[in-house]
Amino acid sequence: MPASTPRVRKSTAAAMAAVAGLALVGTFAIDSSGAADAATTTATAASTRTATAVPASTLARIQRVSADAVGSTAAAKPAAAKPANAVTLAQLADTPAGAARAAAVKQAAEVKAAAARKAAALKQAAEAKQAAAAKHAAEVKQAAAAKKAAARQSAPSAPSGSPQQIAAQIVPGGQLASFDEIISHESGWNVEAVNPSSGSYGLGQALPADKMASAGSDWRTNPATQITWALDYMDSRYGSPNQAWSFWQANSWY
Repeated sequence: MPASTPRVRKSTAAAMAAVAGLALVGTFAIDSSGAADAATTTATAASTRTATAVPASTLARIQRVSADAVGSTAAAKPAAAKPANAVTLAQLADTPAGAARAAAVKQAAEVKAAAARKAAALKQAAEAKQAAAAKHAAEVKQAAAAKKAAARQSAPSAPSGSPQQIAAQIVPGGQLASFDEIISHESGWNVEAVNPSSGSYGLGQALPADKMASAGSDWRTNPATQITWALDYMDSRYGSPNQAWSFWQANSWY
């Protein structure tokens, strides 16, 4: 049954009559089923009872006032409360379909959380791998630089001095006397000595002379290069300067 609408009291009727410029005759009321037409009919009837002709403009004003009164009454009517959900979430979970849906939602959330954890772990592993690679590269570079610096420090200085002094820095001590004998007989320790008949050249009288290029490109003028070549020649052909000197003593050449 619809809720009853408050009735328009005598004060409302009086107000309408005052707008129309009429004396209030009796009372009238508007209920929820009458709406604006009922108010208009009642007002018209009241005007008729006064035995006074009501102009059309006045009647229209009465109708507007009646409609406003009805609208105000309707607005004052409290809004009907929205019906509550027939089934609550808790009740839905108690049903087989609801339980299955809740389980599916829970499982989806767990899968999503697991995927997020896996992605975070993969990212962390990649960052760790990248950091380890960068650290290794830095260590390799540092080790190479240290090795290069150590090699520079440990590298022997270039031999210097006279050809005899340079030979003493290159030739092993137990072989130096024999080496000195051979070079003294072959070139007299003259770096640019040339045999006019054969064309042999240098301290060890290499033939052809450019053989000494195997010891260095400066073989024409550098005594250290010529001594290095002569020592290698004696070692490879005779075994040592001592054995080369023995051969020389027997054959006057080596």
